[in-house]
Amino acid sequence: MRDILETSAIAAGLEIMAIYRRGAEVTIKADRSPVTDADEQAEALILADLARHFPQIPVVAEEQTAQGHVSRIEGEFFLVDPLDGTKEFVGKRDGFTVNIALIRDGVPVAGVVYAPALNVGYSAVEGVAEKFVTDEAGNRSQRRRIGVRACPEQAVVLASISHCTPETEAFIDRCGFYERRSIGSSLKFCLLAEGLADAYPRFGRTMEWDTAAGDAILRAAGGSVHALDGSLLLYGKRNQATDADFANPSFIACGAHRAIYFPDQPAV
Repeated sequence: MRDILETSAIAAGLEIMAIYRRGAEVTIKADRSPVTDADEQAEALILADLARHFPQIPVVAEEQTAQGHVSRIEGEFFLVDPLDGTKEFVGKRDGFTVNIALIRDGVPVAGVVYAPALNVGYSAVEGVAEKFVTDEAGNRSQRRRIGVRACPEQAVVLASISHCTPETEAFIDRCGFYERRSIGSSLKFCLLAEGLADAYPRFGRTMEWDTAAGDAILRAAGGSVHALDGSLLLYGKRNQATDADFANPSFIACGAHRAIYFPDQPAV
């Protein structure tokens, strides 16, 4: 599983970087978010890989869903975001990623996040989170296991570059973080998993394919992602009364010290 998902994400990343260098074709979707030919070609490549290796597991992918094509899902399915951080990609910033996650009974149990412009990737399978680097041809090396850090005296919070809200600012002010860093895409989950930061609050809408792979890696590294009521973030949300299929509520991703942000909730 790990090798297949990593290989697919890296191949998609190589395709994305070829388009990145020559210039992408950008269009605007119905939700007013940008999509490029890199998104579409990377998704096609990943879907073909998953169909070849896991024909029995349905796939929910961002661009297919935007076009109205949604697979019927049950207990197990893949979530794919072929290019998370499209605004980063279009703006020629390096913090965009390829995300693939396996969901089982609402829980992200495996995932890979690959940042092709940075030549770095993260993966999680069977409760083990790892980081690896790649060369320009996509060959992997320097694999090592990663984990969240214990609560430090000088906690670091991560904030979205493009989607910071007044609620996010209020949370950061209330918790009194020592340092704030801004970064795009699902790399925020990976920095938490690697023990380089302590919390990532997201107040506002995200979709499940935005978060699932990073969530899988963070959980395997000892962290967690919670809705504001303290419950763990779940996947495969359909027929929601107040939002679209696969939309997430606001959440807080955190390392080993969950109780700081949810003091009234039992440990999980």
